Amino acid sequence: MIEPGNSTTSTGTTQNTVRTTVPLTVGVEEEFLLVDPHSFRVVPAAPLVLATAGGLPGELHPEGTRYQVEISTPIAHSAASLRAELATLRRTVGRAARAHGCRLLAAPSPVVAVEGPLHLTDDEPRQREQHRRFGALTDTLVSCGRHIHIGTLDVDTAVAVSNRIRPWLPTLIALAANSPFWGGRDTGHASWRAMAWSGWPSAGLPPHFTSTAHFRRSVQTLLGSGAALDTKMVYWDLRPSGHWPTLEIRAPDMSPDIDSAILQAELARALVSTALREIAERRPEPAVRDDVLRLARWRAAHDGLEGFGLDPYSGTELPAADLAEALLDLVAPELAAAGDLDHAAKTMAGLLRDGSGAHRQRVAFARRQDLTDVLRHLTDETEDF
Repeated sequence: MIEPGNSTTSTGTTQNTVRTTVPLTVGVEEEFLLVDPHSFRVVPAAPLVLATAGGLPGELHPEGTRYQVEISTPIAHSAASLRAELATLRRTVGRAARAHGCRLLAAPSPVVAVEGPLHLTDDEPRQREQHRRFGALTDTLVSCGRHIHIGTLDVDTAVAVSNRIRPWLPTLIALAANSPFWGGRDTGHASWRAMAWSGWPSAGLPPHFTSTAHFRRSVQTLLGSGAALDTKMVYWDLRPSGHWPTLEIRAPDMSPDIDSAILQAELARALVSTALREIAERRPEPAVRDDVLRLARWRAAHDGLEGFGLDPYSGTELPAADLAEALLDLVAPELAAAGDLDHAAKTMAGLLRDGSGAHRQRVAFARRQDLTDVLRHLTDETEDF
């Protein structure tokens, strides 16, 4: 089993002074697709839906295409309040979608191919420039993730914490895997979104940063090379936010299950808390080879929760379920301190028993070999909370 405390220490650690006693908050951004209620194909109704939904400033947003909408929760101090905010925002946007003859789809991909040219959010010059520069890569904009913000962290602290929790990104990907179907076919992966999104030159695993200055240089290299238009296009799976005093976990797929959303937020906050405690105790960072971590990320995207993964510290093949349980064991003290342990353990046990989102999609497809059944399953799950 994974024993990071026994690993060889890393030779590159951040040299900044970090703040280790902070009250951690959590916020979540969720991206949704809008679909026709009969064909379940995406419809470019986002401007109408957002105008009808209204909401407080900062809670509802357009996304890269007019097939998508995004919700952003207010800052939450507990998992219970976060769940209430997510439920309220989902209901608000769901009602607005139905008012315009469509349904909300909490899925990482449209499942079936998008017909015709993409309806980009073309009232934003940034989107037009992104399409001009990156061409067919913008096809992957029709995908949805869940972004978790943990704060309040200054950038020095966020960089130091990032180094310590990046080995667990593959396990978070496996737990959230929910995109086996893409463009009308089974991709052979549990999270094809994780693979497709990696095509962007500014995406994938973040580097291990030796200092905050190293982090800033890495961002400037992305900008200077043309790999990113601006800091919003730093698409790493994990990053200090460019706009908020938070560490942002971007790896998970979007999924309909609201309890899985809360589980991801609970695990993310507990991972940050654990890292802060290790920093306060001056514990060295365990050594993680970048090539092993890259392979662990692929294996998580391929197998999801039902197959195997790689121990990020040793590269040993282990059941993905064992890796998930190892993560839960690691952060259990912090989950308990926040009052989240019972919910996190129950939700993870349910996932291990009933299967990941990817598994449930494949079960729905197996009944009649019809992707419409997958889409109906996803839309029904989206509205069932």
